[in-house]
Amino acid sequence: MSSQRNAHFSGPLKSVVLDWAGTAVDYGCFGPVAAFREVFRTRFIEPTVEEVRAHMGMDKMEHIKALSAMPRIRKLWMAIYGKEPAEIDFREMHRHFEEIRMSTMHRHSELVPGLLETVSGLRGMGMRIGSTTGYNELGAKLMRAEAARHGYWPDCVVNASDVPAGRPHPWMCFRNAMELGTYPMSAMVKVGDTPLDVLEGLNAGMWTVAVTTSGNEMGLTIDEVAALEPVELARRQRSIGTRMEAVGAHFVIGDIRGLMPVIEEINQLLAEGVRPDDYFAAAQSGRARPATRTRLAPDAMTA
Repeated sequence: MSSQRNAHFSGPLKSVVLDWAGTAVDYGCFGPVAAFREVFRTRFIEPTVEEVRAHMGMDKMEHIKALSAMPRIRKLWMAIYGKEPAEIDFREMHRHFEEIRMSTMHRHSELVPGLLETVSGLRGMGMRIGSTTGYNELGAKLMRAEAARHGYWPDCVVNASDVPAGRPHPWMCFRNAMELGTYPMSAMVKVGDTPLDVLEGLNAGMWTVAVTTSGNEMGLTIDEVAALEPVELARRQRSIGTRMEAVGAHFVIGDIRGLMPVIEEINQLLAEGVRPDDYFAAAQSGRARPATRTRLAPDAMTA
């Protein structure tokens, strides 16, 4: 009986796992934010956009629990209801969240500019396209249908209810690897717009690419991004990129249009014997090129 090991996998990459809102669809990640705010607003509490965005990327039930535990929101809940929110409250809020998303998904399903061209380029390199989401099965199904209406069909969609726990745990990425038939994990790249996306990929042993401009961290529409002064846009991108690198992102890009050059660079790194878990040590020793970690090319800096 023969066996095959990939301890010294040298490329090329086989799969990319994309996040959804803010990375592939819904520029600025507005759909989930609006739904979370409405869930609490109907319970006489008004979360700020910043409070909601602080937990983006989580499983949606966990996101609701995290919002409820924030000191200001917890204090308001106690003042209104005289008790801590209980599991029954969380379940009801989650059900309400899903209802809102089901009825409003079509408003936030536009593809991020450059997605189809990038996906086509990746597939032209023989790569498969996976995805992860914090939605449950029903929400993921509707999201997939809306994306297909705009021409986007990932090969695999894994949602939080498919696995024991969502981000930052690696289980959704492992499930993608199984369904896509891809291994080792160093042959895969995770792309997302939140720190939890980065941690999800790192915990799975994957290369990670963080998005700054089209996602939750920037939180602006295409027109709002275009209206920013170039200096201010660059400042915000650097700030977001620094936060993403602080949690361990291997590369930072403006939006999905900046992904192809990174894929080419990772393939070169793999050919040189650099893998995700030793990338930063390789950078310090000069085997990798840390100056290229942040790629904010002109065409990725504006909408």
